[in-house]
Amino acid sequence: MQIGIVTLFPEMFSAISEYGISSRAVRSGLVKLDYYNPRDFTTDKHRTVDDKPFGGGPGMLMKTEPLLKAVAAAKATVAEQGGGDAKVIYLSPQGRKIDQQAVIELARRDSMVMICGRYQGIDNRMLEREVDEEWSLGDFVISGGEIAAMALIDSIIRFQPGALGDEDSAQQDSFANGLLHSPEYTRPQSFMGQDVPAVLLSGDHEAIRKWRLQQSLGMTWLKRPDLLEAIELDKEQEQLLEEFKRSHSN
Repeated sequence: MQIGIVTLFPEMFSAISEYGISSRAVRSGLVKLDYYNPRDFTTDKHRTVDDKPFGGGPGMLMKTEPLLKAVAAAKATVAEQGGGDAKVIYLSPQGRKIDQQAVIELARRDSMVMICGRYQGIDNRMLEREVDEEWSLGDFVISGGEIAAMALIDSIIRFQPGALGDEDSAQQDSFANGLLHSPEYTRPQSFMGQDVPAVLLSGDHEAIRKWRLQQSLGMTWLKRPDLLEAIELDKEQEQLLEEFKRSHSN
């Protein structure tokens, strides 16, 4: 996958290019990250990348000309390297909220260009002419699109074949099946007066599967009941959830 990132702060992306699972994916060539700083496309001696909004008001907007040139350069590079006609994504609180299904959809693409906004955002004409999609982490505001882009890229990388040591890991994450993940335990077996659930020590794979499924359903019911509204449970899931509810109410 090729990702062109338009950002005033490309150094921030060392958090994903130099650490953890994402860094291994970058180093191995599973994901290629290229950066395009609008400052490099300015023509004045001060390398100005912000401007006042018409109509007044607080804050500034990203200057349109260098931003447009940076996006054009990103799209051209992706096309030259065989990435095809990349969609341009703008990270924005006004965008579609990112969820696991959205990540899976985006992870199937060969390429994309991400615009990381700063200041009060970008000129609406730029948004209408150049941006194909808007995506949001949630209903809150952060100082720029870089953190949102890094979160999205990290999530996408987890679905690239070969990125994870265990290919089943991504399929067992929270939200992979619409539910939260079941509780997990590691050594020591007894810790601060609490023992690991006996079923996890039993070696009975079917019993462990049912326990994990029940716990996943139960944790979702307790912490994110809204997720259950969007899922049609099968008979086994309904039964396990009812058993969890009864045990929890006792």
